[in-house]
Amino acid sequence: MTAAHDIRVLIVDDQVMVREGFTVLLNAMPGIEVVGEAVNGREAITQVAALRPDVVLMDIRMPELNGIDATREIVAADADAKVLVLTTFDLDEYVYQALRAGASGFLLKDASARQLADGVRVVASGEALLAPTVTKRLISEFSKLSEGPRPPALAQIGDLTERETEVLVLIAQGLSNAEIASHLVVAESTIKTHVSRILVKLGLRDRTQAAVFAYEARLVTPG
Repeated sequence: MTAAHDIRVLIVDDQVMVREGFTVLLNAMPGIEVVGEAVNGREAITQVAALRPDVVLMDIRMPELNGIDATREIVAADADAKVLVLTTFDLDEYVYQALRAGASGFLLKDASARQLADGVRVVASGEALLAPTVTKRLISEFSKLSEGPRPPALAQIGDLTERETEVLVLIAQGLSNAEIASHLVVAESTIKTHVSRILVKLGLRDRTQAAVFAYEARLVTPG
């Protein structure tokens, strides 16, 4: 680690060219350091335990252990680890499963160097990487997977205040704390407080899981 503020990144992909390419791109960015690589989910779990990265760039389709199962194990073992899923298509059938497993968001593999670096910084800061345009398409796909909200989800929604529910919907739409604050005309610190309370009340790990919860509870619908 070259500086105290550097974001430590682990790259997980079974394709050597992808790993090497991302390593070169990220190491060229200020404040980001690639500390290791893994070729499959099983190796990723071992590397996370040994290297303690801040962000894990995770491919989904890999031998031995796929990215979804690896994400689930990593998140369960290390509450501080942020997993950023890499996918070829923005409607990859496994993206939703990865988000439910605890991933903090996803990026397309053809993302530019700047988008890649920005994505790493976003999830490292605790935000969810869910672009509004992509989120709308995801919501449309999610609606086909379930006929309605799950009973536990409905019960927990009742614990939220009207303002907290409003904030939850905006999180699911891909807005950052700053954007939500601007939309509701309140201080960003107020939104951070709302987000913290939402997570506690719903028993969720982070804002990405909050977004997934909102999809499943049908607080957000396509269109």
